[in-house]
Amino acid sequence: MHLDSDVTWRRRSLTTRALPWGLQAVHARKFKSKRPRSNSDSFQEEDLRQGFQWRKSLPFGAASSYLNLEKLGEGSYATVYKGISRINGQLVALKVISMNAEEGVPFTAIREASLLKGLKHANIVLLHDIIHTKETLTFVFEYVHTDLAQYMSQHPGGLHPHNVRLFMFQLLRGLAYIHHQHVLHRDLKPQNLLISHLGELKLADFGLARAKSIPSQTYSSEVVTLWYRPPDALLGATEYSSELDIWGAGCIFIEMFQGQPLFPGVSNILEQLEKIWEVLGVPTEDTWPGVSKLPNYNPEWFPLPKPQSLQNVFNRLGRAPEAEDLASQMLKGFPRDRVSAQEALVHNYFSVLPAQLHQLPDVASPKAGKNILSFHQTQVYQSEEEAWGLQDELKNKRIDDTLESISQDIHAHHYGSMER
Repeated sequence: MHLDSDVTWRRRSLTTRALPWGLQAVHARKFKSKRPRSNSDSFQEEDLRQGFQWRKSLPFGAASSYLNLEKLGEGSYATVYKGISRINGQLVALKVISMNAEEGVPFTAIREASLLKGLKHANIVLLHDIIHTKETLTFVFEYVHTDLAQYMSQHPGGLHPHNVRLFMFQLLRGLAYIHHQHVLHRDLKPQNLLISHLGELKLADFGLARAKSIPSQTYSSEVVTLWYRPPDALLGATEYSSELDIWGAGCIFIEMFQGQPLFPGVSNILEQLEKIWEVLGVPTEDTWPGVSKLPNYNPEWFPLPKPQSLQNVFNRLGRAPEAEDLASQMLKGFPRDRVSAQEALVHNYFSVLPAQLHQLPDVASPKAGKNILSFHQTQVYQSEEEAWGLQDELKNKRIDDTLESISQDIHAHHYGSMER
């Protein structure tokens, strides 16, 4: 996320009331940036002269170290604010979780923090800090410009094929990493994929994520937003692995081309399954061994349409060679038939990308190297800007750790990066 070059800040408070958890409102003076800022940029000396005073002596883990700018959104158990670190001036996202006096810290929050502290990858949102008070638990994340859902809403009719390819490569890269770390995301949807102004995609919201463990029968089938939930989970299966995330990624893949969700059910599992069967066909014991034994299987589904070609149903897949083949490998009804994230990364669909992208270290962004950056700026983002006019719109394991130890681990890993 960045501050647009034409934005003018006026002398005023950006919040209307004090927050109970101690974050301070910032009063900013007018300034003009010479260039669009990166999501990780800190405020420069020009800003310091005009009223911003950052203090490197301030501690991590303290509410006083961050300034609240504005409320970004609110979920079922957390509110997210845009903020600034008083330590180094970096923009941050503050995810504030109110704690119930009787129940204490929500288990999902502990799980998210425990998993994120061990995940270090350019395509996974970075957790900088944790602030723990009696009333709230605050996660301090890197601030990223927008999410894929908002990005797609700005471009009705589907994204340019070049950008679909780049976003999909980064999504699979992030998934391959977490699956290698034995972590399942379990809630893939466009709202949980953050997009920076540089086109970096980052997996976010690990509240439903969990470490893969044995026995897997302890898993719940009530995971993943309905539209992105695979048929095995809809049928009540509680034995699943990384194939759960692959289905969701496949749905998002085609949605980026089409500009609308693949299987937009209402709120009924049966309706959601029927939308899937209309495309894939009803599974049988021959095509999906054991399907008839799943709790929600209904033998009265017969007869329904036979499987169809994805390109016949989703015609915009034809915009990119090999896209249909990759999507069909990700959207297999029988979970074990689905391609893995690592296998998908070497699919022919990605053969037009430079070889360097496949050799990047985990912590390196596809925008990191100068040669790679040049390739993507000229052949991906400029081509979409020319086609769709995007430049202006891009502006517009188990839980064993205590919160204290998680926080200490995060500070040890990230203190250096926050100082830069």
